[in-house]
Amino acid sequence: MVAPPVEPVSVLVVDDEAPARQRLVDLLRKDPLAGAILEAEDGLRAVEAIQSRQPDLVFLDVQMPELSGLGVIDAVGPERMPLTVFVTAYDQHAVRAFEANALDYLLKPFSDERYEATMARVKCRLEERNAKEFGQRIVRMVSTLPPQRRRLDRFVIKSAGTTRFVRAAEIDWIEAAGVYVNLHVAGKGLLYRATLNELEEKLDPLRFVRTHRSAIVNIESVVQLEPISHGEFEVVLKDGSRTRISRSYRAQVEQRLGQSL
Repeated sequence: MVAPPVEPVSVLVVDDEAPARQRLVDLLRKDPLAGAILEAEDGLRAVEAIQSRQPDLVFLDVQMPELSGLGVIDAVGPERMPLTVFVTAYDQHAVRAFEANALDYLLKPFSDERYEATMARVKCRLEERNAKEFGQRIVRMVSTLPPQRRRLDRFVIKSAGTTRFVRAAEIDWIEAAGVYVNLHVAGKGLLYRATLNELEEKLDPLRFVRTHRSAIVNIESVVQLEPISHGEFEVVLKDGSRTRISRSYRAQVEQRLGQSL
């Protein structure tokens, strides 16, 4: 017996970055499988939308502040989650955990072709969906994923007998200084005892990107790039300071931006 055609489904797009949400919404609007399209900008709103609107399909960002994608699943309950496609910036090692449980994912940045392949899998799953089995798959996935690394969102700066708290989002860029780093905040430098490599592992990769062996830049603080030579760029930041994108880190920056420089 031939399976009946799948009717358009309601879709919830969850991502704390507006451009990332818009990219998926634009693709979904051209997709005949997508009916009503909902958006949520954080995990808490995602839980509310899933519980109140009960979408058929969710594109769920894994890494979000306050309540992550996995936290959304925990709050809703795996057995009550809609069909879910994870949108993730995890590396390939972590992605294998998704693949092992037969749940699809989109690895940022993704191409239109990768999106289309995902929607083809979604259509097949909708045709044969078994809610109980799907809930069991999510439970297995959550239990096998590596523990989420807590991102460093505040720096404790001790100087001249005082202790100051600096939010990571306020930092324009970070410069190596031996066994210290220099945190550039609103045009001022603050010394913090850590190596650049240590901070690169702890900072949010969706906000901070390594541009040089001696520099990490907050993407939100970049005003413009000025080409220098041989594929290198000078980075002009909103506080007026400048650093550089070296050839060896250019590909990493392009991957984060999802486009070439």
